[in-house]
Amino acid sequence: MIRLLVLDAIAGEARHGYEIIHAIGTKSGGVYRPSPGVIYPTLQLLEDLDFARGSTKDERKVYAITPKGKAELEEHAEQVTEFYEGSAEVSWDSHPEVVMHVMKRVGHLVKLFKKGVRRGTIHPSTLRQIRSVLDRAIDELEELLEPEQL
Repeated sequence: MIRLLVLDAIAGEARHGYEIIHAIGTKSGGVYRPSPGVIYPTLQLLEDLDFARGSTKDERKVYAITPKGKAELEEHAEQVTEFYEGSAEVSWDSHPEVVMHVMKRVGHLVKLFKKGVRRGTIHPSTLRQIRSVLDRAIDELEELLEPEQL
């Protein structure tokens, strides 16, 4: 999905990376603001796919959409629209009780782990199992929290 959001951000005008980040953040109402670590590899991929072309303007590299990129964006315009419309409906302050409940559960997890460590009763094999459970949970959470990748 990030590829489409970047193409959408450069569809109207050539932009450099931080302008693209700002454009996506603004259009999503602040719900999603990609990091430079996401944007710059995506821009490189878009250049490799010939969906975007980089050039230098005022000593900065700016990216413009290519005809092939426009076609890609048009083909997936509905997905971009749905993403931004969905972003407008999502706001942290619209569901604070749910956010608070999740934060309490995370806090409980930390307390539970600290309690076991302080008692000195966590064996290395148990720590390996805990790590495995946490790795799976983090993988699932990353899938839920990261915008869909195309």
